[in-house]
Amino acid sequence: MIEVEIVGVRIELPSNQPLVLLKEMHGERHVPIWIGTPEASAIALAQQGVVPPRPMTHDLLVDVVESLGHSVVSVNIVAVEDNIFYGQLQFENGTTVSSRASDALAIALRAKCRIWCADSVMDEAGVRITEHDEGEDAEPGPTVDEERELRRFREFLDDVEPEDFDG
Repeated sequence: MIEVEIVGVRIELPSNQPLVLLKEMHGERHVPIWIGTPEASAIALAQQGVVPPRPMTHDLLVDVVESLGHSVVSVNIVAVEDNIFYGQLQFENGTTVSSRASDALAIALRAKCRIWCADSVMDEAGVRITEHDEGEDAEPGPTVDEERELRRFREFLDDVEPEDFDG
């Protein structure tokens, strides 16, 4: 497992589809995950430190878990199949619960826990984002579907600056 952090949430144009971007903590690879609008809002609000007057669903879940004497110690992005990412909540007692990746990330921000990405997910979906795109030839060749997604993501990145992910 590779520890990652959430870079931010962005709306991809022209499709207006939200994207959350993860980055490995000790490397250059990023994992783009297209997500739904409600989850994008939940992630962005948590990143900005916005506390709603009443708990949102992800806040409620973390509150319930803590009220029952437990805690979420990490969230894991465990698989990607047909461009669908699978997450998992890891509790302090070793229990794991399956989750959508976007919900797991929204919970991670609220629980202030670490985020891990399976090596296989990073190998399959990770892309190097460098100023000169120098790592492209160092990686094994992508499949046709991956190539299409990578091309779409690179086109998106042509107009993105790291500052765009700041609140």
